[in-house]
Amino acid sequence: MRIDVVSIFPSYFDGLTLSLLGKARDAGILDLHVHDLREWTHDRHRTVDDTPYGGGAGMVMKPEPWGEALDALAPAEGMADPRPTIIFPSPAGELFTQRTARELATREHLVFGCGRYEGIDERVFDYAATRGEVRLISLGDYVLNGGEVAVMAMIEAIGRLIPGVVGNPESLVEESHEDGLLEYPSYTKPSVWRDRPVPEVLLSGNHGAIAAWRREQQLERTRARRPDLLAGE
Repeated sequence: MRIDVVSIFPSYFDGLTLSLLGKARDAGILDLHVHDLREWTHDRHRTVDDTPYGGGAGMVMKPEPWGEALDALAPAEGMADPRPTIIFPSPAGELFTQRTARELATREHLVFGCGRYEGIDERVFDYAATRGEVRLISLGDYVLNGGEVAVMAMIEAIGRLIPGVVGNPESLVEESHEDGLLEYPSYTKPSVWRDRPVPEVLLSGNHGAIAAWRREQQLERTRARRPDLLAGE
């Protein structure tokens, strides 16, 4: 998979050189490129924002540098096959879930655009739709200073689902949200720590009983912490 990220703070993404995603980049499984939006400005001050039409607080990101960035990273229809999926983090977007991550992990090319200030000129989204599939995606019902943190989270969630990134693919199956429930609690040695024992069933060797216990723990945790996930049952 190829991932392109456009930001005015490219150093935000230095962390993607670490851990599993860093190893995936080194191995050629993940082809990740981070670009400075200011590369596509042409004035002395490398300006990327201006005051909003209609008044109001804050600044809006200008369309010109974004247009040139899209021209460079998402060629016009007919020049790239398949067309990229272009993602802009936005509190006005669809909610990012594990299902979204699984879906996006199947794409060949993702382009992330990190907004700042009061957001990006709306015409950029319309123009991007001529270059690929546009998705406005929200991490949740809150507002961040910019799109970088959200993009980092999305790349982490998507990237680990790409075959070859996680060493043991079975570990992905039992995680929270993979089956619509929260994950069961995990324990390791020692069997008693500070007078707190590991549940006996996990020491029994009875795999059927262990599986039943883990499933019940998933249901209990989900009922207590995220009852909304059970609303459809």
